[in-house]
Amino acid sequence: MLTPEIKQYIDKSVLCWLATSGHDNMPNVSPKEMFTYLGDNTFLIAHLASPNSIANILENPLVCVSFVDIFIQKGFKIKGTASLSFKSDPDFDVFLKPITDRFSDKFPVKAVIRINVEKAEHISAPSYFLFPETTTEESQIGSAMKTYRVRPV
Repeated sequence: MLTPEIKQYIDKSVLCWLATSGHDNMPNVSPKEMFTYLGDNTFLIAHLASPNSIANILENPLVCVSFVDIFIQKGFKIKGTASLSFKSDPDFDVFLKPITDRFSDKFPVKAVIRINVEKAEHISAPSYFLFPETTTEESQIGSAMKTYRVRPV
């Protein structure tokens, strides 16, 4: 389910957004900065300070995660079923290691959110389909560089 292209986008994304809902069906979206994948079917997120997300997952494990390359404004949305591995669980380190290998171990990770990926969809900025004749990845990069006042290194 997690194709090489999706993994590439995960690797170059700086944030992902986790959408959950609890028993009241009220949606909650929370940005996450430490995330990666394990194999071809599991998306991992470090729980640093997300009590609402954790409470919602315990009540309703169906979740959605999105991530985009902010310069070209393309990415993916994945949907699946979440489960939790807490520090006290015997498998905690197995799921924590891919996250700390990619990021750091300096943050106190309370749990690892594991998402069994059931569906993945490509997402992109509306410009790509509203103005397909003039919107390219290069034009999106140029626009983002100007908007965010950044330059390539």
